Amino acid sequence: MTISDGVREPHGATGQPSETGTGGVRGETGLGGVQGEAAVGGAGSDRRVELGDADALKDAAAGRSGIHGWLDGVRSTSAGRLTLKIVIGVIGTVLVVGGLIMVPFPGPGWLVVFAGLAVLATEFHWAHRLLEFGKRTLSAWTAWLGRQGWSVKILVVAVAAVTATAIVYYGLKLSLHIDLIVEARKFLIR
Repeated sequence: MTISDGVREPHGATGQPSETGTGGVRGETGLGGVQGEAAVGGAGSDRRVELGDADALKDAAAGRSGIHGWLDGVRSTSAGRLTLKIVIGVIGTVLVVGGLIMVPFPGPGWLVVFAGLAVLATEFHWAHRLLEFGKRTLSAWTAWLGRQGWSVKILVVAVAAVTATAIVYYGLKLSLHIDLIVEARKFLIR
């Protein structure tokens, strides 16, 4: 596997299919783990390092610019991988939960949920699949709504507005004991 771009190549460096089918990684596995070598560097690079050589992997990752090179450097050690998964997991979970709390209220609730899933998708495959499903569903919904006539569009906006108003009204009434209808009457009587 080419470390720099994270894309598996179907053939090894010689252009021949590799024995494992993963390309770029050759060798045998033994009791001590994976032995062999892996391609590092950009496309067409012939630099090879022994698997498990964290310093060489870090040096190869440092050749990449920006956040991807830094992330590859952190992922090159098992402690770095675990720490990165924990940090990304916590940040992504906080964003998703915060976004879900904001969904019923006016504001960017779903946007924050998708941002949290995007953060989680950098380290977790399940989050990537869920994010892709959400994108497809949102795209299908927008395409469907775009094909509808003005009456359906107005109805959808009206239902969304009534739902948001009811959520805000009952949210304030049940949590802060503020009845907006009573407060509006008091304001109009003055």
